[in-house]
Amino acid sequence: MDIEAEKIIKELSKHYSGMTTALEYNNPFELLIATMLSAQSTDQQVNKVTARLFAKFPAPEHYLELTEDELAENIKGVGLYRNKSKNILAAVKILIEKYGGQVPQDVESLMSLPGVGRKTANVVLANAFNIPAFGVDTHILRVANRLGLANSRNPLKVEKQLTDLIPREKWAEAHHWLIWHGRKICHARKPKCNECFLVDLCPEIKRGKQ
Repeated sequence: MDIEAEKIIKELSKHYSGMTTALEYNNPFELLIATMLSAQSTDQQVNKVTARLFAKFPAPEHYLELTEDELAENIKGVGLYRNKSKNILAAVKILIEKYGGQVPQDVESLMSLPGVGRKTANVVLANAFNIPAFGVDTHILRVANRLGLANSRNPLKVEKQLTDLIPREKWAEAHHWLIWHGRKICHARKPKCNECFLVDLCPEIKRGKQ
């Protein structure tokens, strides 16, 4: 790791130590569903929906009793809810038939589930099972590129660049550091550069782009 990147990672760890996912869940299954629902939605909105959803349908087998329309009504507050309803019911069926109702603990098996991409799989592995993984979302794409920790708009390439840069045992934590920096400071529009503790290290500011 070069000196500038090392300083940036150290500062991020200092300011966001202990921060974790904002999604609320009690077990790996709930985290999987919540993460599937989070695309095109805020975590706050997902938490409102899942608080009701998990109270009514806490286990995978409960979803087998639902039609796509019935589940869609229960997740209506999130974006793309009809498509998500279809994917969730298909994924739950596979979980029960192939994995005994348990959430698998490897990225390939998770990504074989309908509606589960690499980011969702990595989020579940890191947060539910404490398995080193680095989910890349829009916040991470933006922040990592601005800070010079990555140089690509392709999530898979950015994941590779970040996991090459950051020690494996820090992947899950660093994922959260970058996300929270994107939420609190490094916004897509009007980033709060005047409040940023990385102002002296940020390549974008040095180039006068912010």
